[in-house]
Amino acid sequence: MNLYLLFKSLHLIAVISWMAGLLYLPRIFVYHAQAEHDSQRKIFKIMERKLYNYIMMPAMLLSWLFGILLIHSLGFSVFSELWMKVKTVAVIILTFYHFSLGKHLSDFAQDNNKNSSKFFRIYNEIPTVILIVVIFAAIFKPL
Repeated sequence: MNLYLLFKSLHLIAVISWMAGLLYLPRIFVYHAQAEHDSQRKIFKIMERKLYNYIMMPAMLLSWLFGILLIHSLGFSVFSELWMKVKTVAVIILTFYHFSLGKHLSDFAQDNNKNSSKFFRIYNEIPTVILIVVIFAAIFKPL
């Protein structure tokens, strides 16, 4: 079996799962910030916690694991190429974004959110921009 193709497939599956969570969690925050009743807020807290802990965190860790295995398969000399540098920086930014969502999750869990639904609508666009950068870097591989 070709390990490179196996790692690449598993990497893509993990990244798609991670991106789905990164795009969905801030949308839940939008509705949570607008919630007027404790019963609604309680449901959002459960949804947010389960999405972050059971889907997003494992998907992020697997994305990194299989990404590192892919780099190992290619050889670390791949970092001499611009596309890999761009992709790596973008993924690091995306990882910081992921953990910032964890901070917002904690704020909501403690009923300490100070951000508006509009903030989360705008904040929700960040992973899309990063995704575009990563895809173009990985597909076109600029020197």
